[in-house]
Amino acid sequence: MARRWQTMSEERLLDLRLRDLDLRIEGSAMEERTVRLDEELAAKGLRFRPHYWVGAEWFTPDGVPGIAIPFFLLHPRLTELERRQMLEVEGQAPGECMRILRHEAGHAIDNAYRLHRRKRWRELFGSFTDPYPDFYKPRPNSRRFVQHLKGWYAQAHPAEDFAETFAVWLTPGYPWRKRYADWPALEKLEYVDELMREIADEVPPVRSRRFVEPLGELRGTFRDYYQQKHDQYSVEWPGYYDRDLRRIFHEAKPGSTRMPAAVFLRSQRMDLCQTVGEVAAVPVYTIDQLLKNMIERCRALHLRLHESPRRTREAILLMLMMHTLHVAHAGYPRIAV
Repeated sequence: MARRWQTMSEERLLDLRLRDLDLRIEGSAMEERTVRLDEELAAKGLRFRPHYWVGAEWFTPDGVPGIAIPFFLLHPRLTELERRQMLEVEGQAPGECMRILRHEAGHAIDNAYRLHRRKRWRELFGSFTDPYPDFYKPRPNSRRFVQHLKGWYAQAHPAEDFAETFAVWLTPGYPWRKRYADWPALEKLEYVDELMREIADEVPPVRSRRFVEPLGELRGTFRDYYQQKHDQYSVEWPGYYDRDLRRIFHEAKPGSTRMPAAVFLRSQRMDLCQTVGEVAAVPVYTIDQLLKNMIERCRALHLRLHESPRRTREAILLMLMMHTLHVAHAGYPRIAV
């Protein structure tokens, strides 16, 4: 199977097992980024370095001082497949990738030194052993948490709060004292600063180089993998949304030459998804599912444009933003990072 998958059609590739990929971090763009993370840790005077392996997702298992790198960042063919299936690629952009790596390094160093067992850690962040929620409801205006990854992810769990705080502290040249002045979150950052100075030269008590769920052990196919992701990010369309569509569009009259609403929405689909995703910090696939449902309802209701395309786009953008934020308010899915 060596490298034959590079030239496969998408349909054939989807039936390939993940374990059949011959991927290495070495020689890929991700090697440079892991080296950069190691350099950032060294610049802070830390002895600790995580180990890395190829997995299905960004992942730092409990008790393991290492980081799984998702397969879709290791080859352009797989990056393309991820984008076609999920409409975005988490960590493809260098800046976003480094933010995720710093976050994962927070989990890894916590595991390496068992930092969450410390009394002060528990006082500031909470109990590491609290169950992870399937969904969490963030408070966007809270100043008790740093803001690093999208979706106010520090609020998902005490372990994520620590990892996000560590990531902000680790970011080269970031003026965290100034940025978080007068925020309760500053106390957490100052604790991380003090704690890292304390353990900087210590040999980590946990030095396992174990790989958890490496790609070579995953028997499922790409089709299985993406079906699971689609199910995770999909949302349903409540019937009461139809009245919003009827306010923006009008039902078609016999002989009407106005553009069908479904056609208009399809033409704006990716632009709307990306715009709302950037503002709402919700996965683009989730927004696309909302918009897909809107298109299907417009077709079923025989709706057509009433206002100009510009004004219609503005109204749809506002509606889509409102309903996306409603989904977010109902609870963000906790993504494993």
